[in-house]
Amino acid sequence: MVYIVSWEEFVDRSVQLFRADPESTRYVMKYRHCDGKLVLKVTDNKECLKFKTDQAQEAKKMEKLNNIFFTLMARGPDVDLSEVTGKEQMETQPVKKGRGRKQ
Repeated sequence: MVYIVSWEEFVDRSVQLFRADPESTRYVMKYRHCDGKLVLKVTDNKECLKFKTDQAQEAKKMEKLNNIFFTLMARGPDVDLSEVTGKEQMETQPVKKGRGRKQ
C-alpha cells in the first residue's frame, strides 16, 4: 500500500488505475471522527493507492474526486474529464424561494 502525499498525484494515478481496469477498480472512503482523519483508497487488487489527511480543505476536494469517479463509471473510462467540477450539481438545481403560501 502506497500513501501518496500530493493530492493532484493521487487523483491522476487513481484515474489512470480506473481507466486501466474499470471492472475491478474500487474506491473506498474511511473517516474516523475521533481522530479527524480521512483516508481515501483506490485499488484494483494489484495496486493500492491511499491518501490520508486531517485537513478540512483537502476533505472538500473529495467531492470533486467523487464526481470524477461518478462520471467515469456512468459515461465510461474514455470520457473527457475537463468539464467535471465539484459544483455542477449545485448550479443545476432550482432555487427555492421561501416556505410560505403563494400569493
